[in-house]
Amino acid sequence: MSVRSQAQGVPGAPSLRRRLACLVYEGVLLFGVVMIAGYLFSSLTQQTHALRGREALQAFLFLVLGIYFGWFWSRGGQTVAMRAWHIRLVDSHGRPVGQVRAVARYLASYIWFVPALGSAALLHWTDGSVLFGWMTLWALVYAGTTHLRADRQYWHDVLCGTRLIDWRPARPDPRA
Repeated sequence: MSVRSQAQGVPGAPSLRRRLACLVYEGVLLFGVVMIAGYLFSSLTQQTHALRGREALQAFLFLVLGIYFGWFWSRGGQTVAMRAWHIRLVDSHGRPVGQVRAVARYLASYIWFVPALGSAALLHWTDGSVLFGWMTLWALVYAGTTHLRADRQYWHDVLCGTRLIDWRPARPDPRA
């Protein structure tokens, strides 16, 4: 968003630093979601070894995370981490996001990971620290591409017709 748009009352994009801090906080919260979902999966399937049924577990977690993001984004436009960092997801016209668009954004947001994982698979990298470093580097490069756009939005948001905006709650009137 340009300064002119902000002056007209249209919220601008949050800073990249705030969006990345929100991403880290989201990861901390999702750790709990994934642990509970993994426990539920292993209990329901009577999984006795971590590597047995691994692909089914991954598919289940992919679905659980899709439901998590789709539900929060389509019901208020904010996850818990986004609320803490005053960031909201809206469509390109500033309206709330529906479930279809929220799920489409969830699927498109895997661009954060797929290129790094694909190149690591092609190069046969098996060392976890190298893979983690490569994924972190790719995520920072991808996040940095927001500076290539005037509105400072991620490419998956542009693809899905969504945008992240700075969403500060209204301050109470001191005269009231």
